[in-house]
This record gives sequence, structure tokens and C-alpha cells, in this order.
Amino acid sequence: MAVLTPAAPGPSLRLRANALQSLCRQVFALRLVMIPLGTPLALSRTAPGAPAYLVSGAAVATFTLSYALFRDGERSGPLLQRHRWLLAADMALGTLLLITATPASPLGLVALGTPLLAGLVYGWRGSAVYAAAQTAVVAALGGGLVLSLLCVLSGAAGSSVRDFLTRLTQARAQLAVAEAIRAERDRLARDMHDSLAKTLHGLALTADALALTDDPAAIRTRSALLAVAARRAVTESRALLTDLREPLPDVPLLPALQGLAAPGTTVHAPGPLPALPAPAAHHLLAIASEALENARRHAAATATTLTATATPTHLTLTVTDDGRGLPPRPAPAPGHYGLLGMRERATALGARLRIGPHPDGRPGTRIDLTLPLEGSP
Repeated sequence: MAVLTPAAPGPSLRLRANALQSLCRQVFALRLVMIPLGTPLALSRTAPGAPAYLVSGAAVATFTLSYALFRDGERSGPLLQRHRWLLAADMALGTLLLITATPASPLGLVALGTPLLAGLVYGWRGSAVYAAAQTAVVAALGGGLVLSLLCVLSGAAGSSVRDFLTRLTQARAQLAVAEAIRAERDRLARDMHDSLAKTLHGLALTADALALTDDPAAIRTRSALLAVAARRAVTESRALLTDLREPLPDVPLLPALQGLAAPGTTVHAPGPLPALPAPAAHHLLAIASEALENARRHAAATATTLTATATPTHLTLTVTDDGRGLPPRPAPAPGHYGLLGMRERATALGARLRIGPHPDGRPGTRIDLTLPLEGSP
């Protein structure tokens, strides 16, 4: 079994490329609609014989090329990027339409596609070249001021859309980096709170007690405790560094939960438990450890029970105690972030966490964590 994890967002550059390819396909789709609609009207204004055949041939050639680029949309974008002459061929076909059908024909609007594509694919420089060339062709064929101006505007529109997508993907990338940094800082803060900070706090208390002790036997005992706490702090520091640098294997859950049990704590697992990926197991064990620690230190509980059950779709962890319970509206005091860290870890796991009194009204606190597993709906 594996824990469900949200899919990571795709690279920003790939997102921009996909968006540009989609826009290019829309340009080709618009052209595919315009050519069949405009060709009958253009033919009705064309003399029969060779002129009509030329208009029909140019329309078919332009339609065929546009359809090929539209159908292979995933490849047409990279092809246009690598081979800029393809747009020159596209403009040549559009020019053939302008010559045969004349710019005054509805097919004259097909010429706007080339500068628009140039703006989308190549940016301002590419659009300037193709828009200027297309405008010169339109003017030379007597297309008038309106169609010439539309050629310039279509190139500018394509370039503007490209620049907007570039800024959007840059902002998205910066936001993703900021979110990743914030998430890593929160993770390190939780890990230090749940392990190293508690060990160092215990070490400081032991050192304070040692400074006030004159009995040699008590000094030896507390010195030994101090050494154990210092070694534990070193071990936890190394564990944090290892977690940052190296991938860890899956963690068998039951032995890890049993390792959290202190005197007065009962661990109950009525069935087999899955091995979890190390990051998920780390979050889950930290939540369980914090719940047990709160019951022992803050709730003055005399009995605590940790129950873990697993189904093919969910893992449920329940911690109950007989302590004094939680205040009506628990809020993190300065320097105390245990409950907040538990909720953040549950969110990172995609799990549902409930912290509150016993449903049956008994004294104490009940914590339920429900974690979806792979294959759950």
C-alpha cells in the first residue's frame, strides 16, 4: 500500500509551450472555418475557367496545410520554432489566395493568420518581420488600408499574448519556489519541534538539576542522563540531515508505533498494518508522538491507548487518554506549536484529523487520524 500524494505541478516552461500550441491550433481552426465559408463567395466573383481553378487550387492548398498543422498540434509548434521557413510557406499560400481571389474577397482575411502565428511563436521580432511582409503584399495587391492595418494588429496581438503567457509562467514559477521554500521551512520547524527541541529542553532541565545537586550519587545519575540526552540530540540531528539528503526506505508501521509507547501507554493493532513510505511514516509517527506526549505532559493522563487499524483503502490511528482534556478553544501559545504541527502534518498527508473530547462524554481527549491509501476512491 502507498499513501496518496498530490501530483506535482508540471514545469512552467512546458505549461507555456502547451498554451502557445493550443493558441496556434485555434488560429488554424479559425482558418479551417474561414476557407470553406469564403471560397464559394470568392468563386462567385471570379470568372469561370482558369481564374476559378486558380482560386480553388489556392484554397485547397491553404486548407490542406492548415489542416495538417492543426491535426498535429503537438508537433506543429516545435516545427515552427525550428523551421521558420514554414511560416514563409504559409504566407506564400496566403499570398496566392490574395492574388487569385483578390484582397477584397472574404478569403483575404486568411492572410491575417500568418502575422498572428508569427507573434505567438516568435514574439515581437518575428511578428514585425512577417507583419511587415504581409502588409507589403496586401498593399501591393491593392488590399486597402483596413486589411493592411489588420495585418499589423494581428502580429501585435500574437506578440502581446505570448508576452502575457511568459509573464504568467514566470510569476507561477516564482510562486512555486516561494511555496516550496515556505513548506520546507514549516517542515523543518515541525521536525525540530517534535524531536530536537524536546530533547534539548530535557537536556537543559537535567543540566539545571545537576547544577543544584551536591549528592555524588545523584550527580553521577544525572550526568549519565545528560550524556544520554546529548547523544540523542546528536542522533536526531543526524536523522534530520539524513532526511534532507538521502531517500529512505519504507517504514514498517507497527514496530515504529510500539517504539513510541511509554509506561502507561497501550498500543493496539487488531490486524496487519502496511509499511508506509518514509515521508508519510515520518508525519504519521510525529502526529502520534505529539499526541502521546501531550497526554503525558499536559493532560496528566494515567492511561493512554494508541489504536491503529488498516483497510485496503484507509489507515486509521486513534489516541485516547483519561486526562483533563483540552480547553474549549485551544490556541497555540508562544513557543508551543504541537497542535498546529499535527494539523499541518495531517494536511501534508492528505489525511483527516479530529482532536476533541470523547464522543461518549468520558474525561480525556480523543485524536482520530484517517489516512487514505492507494486505491481508495
